[in-house]
Amino acid sequence: MTEIVNVPIIAPVPPSYAHAGDAGADLVSAETLVLGPGERALVATGVRIALPDGYVAFVVPRSGLAARHGITIVNSPGTVDAGFRGELKVSLLNTDLHDSYEISAGDRIAQLIVMPVSRARFIPVEQLEDSDRGAAGFGSTGYQTQVPVTVPVDGER
Repeated sequence: MTEIVNVPIIAPVPPSYAHAGDAGADLVSAETLVLGPGERALVATGVRIALPDGYVAFVVPRSGLAARHGITIVNSPGTVDAGFRGELKVSLLNTDLHDSYEISAGDRIAQLIVMPVSRARFIPVEQLEDSDRGAAGFGSTGYQTQVPVTVPVDGER
């Protein structure tokens, strides 16, 4: 079952879900502009929200724009904290090397995902527990297919 949270909003065009079960609600542009090859712009949506405490919203790219036109979001995901009351703007980037991309007011430019969030209590320690991964990061697992690790289910060994 999907949890529903009420989010007060001021918007000329409120975000909307394209399909039942979608995680992201579409945000539309409130302005018309052209993004040249390699250019970025902070694009207005006209949307202002008041998230309840304990929630966060993430502004993420639309997969179709990325795949077809090379349009992505510079700071993806963009984080919208519960206390923020300003207009949601999207930092779009045209990664295409040759073609400009025209955005018209009303075009779907990003998705907004609203989620519950936990606050961490950071506890200073002298040493961290060991783990299977350890300090390995950035490419440490390689790029070729590997034999999958089987994790036992409770009660199995």
